[in-house]
Amino acid sequence: MSAVSTVKSEATRCFNSRNAAINDHPSILTDIFQENINIAIWERDLSTDIKSCVDKFLQSHSDYQSSLIVKPDTVYNKLIESENALINAQAFCKDISELVEMFCVLFDLERVGLRLTVLDNAMCPRFHTDRVPCRLVSTYHGVASEWLAHNLVDRSKLGRGNNGQPDADSGLFQSEEDISRLNIGDVAILKGESWEGNENAGLVHRSPQVPTNHKRFLLTLDYI
Repeated sequence: MSAVSTVKSEATRCFNSRNAAINDHPSILTDIFQENINIAIWERDLSTDIKSCVDKFLQSHSDYQSSLIVKPDTVYNKLIESENALINAQAFCKDISELVEMFCVLFDLERVGLRLTVLDNAMCPRFHTDRVPCRLVSTYHGVASEWLAHNLVDRSKLGRGNNGQPDADSGLFQSEEDISRLNIGDVAILKGESWEGNENAGLVHRSPQVPTNHKRFLLTLDYI
């Protein structure tokens, strides 16, 4: 598929032993297979049609949550037919279908776990790593995920290592300026602790704080 092809080497920003691969072409996502990459980000702007679908959807589904097991050739119909709330959000469903296809092609998967969630608070407010091979995340509305470059993290302060202190005070990172943030529409693949050879190097990330009276609309794709 054209979305996963050779990428330009200058798209990679070096962060010592683990790097971030960032580009405005979807082919950048293939860089996740490089040993020294623990996040690949396709920077993109959502179309007007998708934004319109999302805005209308959120007006009437402010607490929507859905988890599905989907295949590339059935995901669109499954979203439209089994999730009645999305019946009038064709542009949005088509975009999700394309991301499912890309994820499955990239990792040679027949099906994936798809989760759509409307949030009014931080789902995972503390910085952490995921014990999965990798996860695709994309925010369609509201604030997007936050992450830390590998060389800016004191991993001994993750989990119980924080001694009950907030992340900002525990020594996990040194400054708020160390925190990187995705944008609405960005598609990111986060490498986790279960990726072979990536033990103790999974991307450190967290959910953002959602401002009062605002919503966040999040898509995640996972291995089954």
